[in-house]
Parts: sequence; structure tokens; C-alpha cells
Amino acid sequence: MTVALMWEARAVEGRADALLAWARARELPSGAAGRLVRRETLRAPRDRVLVITWWDAAYDAELPELPEPDGDLVTRAVHRWRFESLGEG
Repeated sequence: MTVALMWEARAVEGRADALLAWARARELPSGAAGRLVRRETLRAPRDRVLVITWWDAAYDAELPELPEPDGDLVTRAVHRWRFESLGEG
């Protein structure tokens, strides 16, 4: 099964590049619960950064996720979602 984890944070105004660099520098090792298949980092207006990771794992597997950034980088708590892939199409 493929599980997608989404991590989204909103940077303090003017700190989007710093938040993006912070997110890109974080390692997410594969573990006993699953194997990292893909990772993509995106940005959006209003200084938002989104990281999506795809894992070969059970839906409820304990998987490594990006932590909360330092408070001086973000305006609010990180939003997180978990999805089960249904394939393309």
C-alpha cells in the first residue's frame, strides 16, 4: 500500500525562503514501518510551504514526519494529513 503524508506550514511574512530551506534540510529516513518512495516540496502564495511524502507502508504505520519548525519561522502550528493512494486515474 502507498500512504501519502502531507505537511503544510505558513511562514512568518518574509521568511518563506528560510522555511523552505528548513524543510528541505530535514531528513526522513526509511524505517522498519515503511520505505520512503518519493518526496516533493511545494510553495504557495501567502508564504506557505507544503511537503508531500509517499511511503510503501500500511495506512496506520508509524512513519517519520517533519517536526514543527522553530516559532520564529511559522505563524501557526503545522497542518498534517494522511492519505491512502488509490493509484493514478
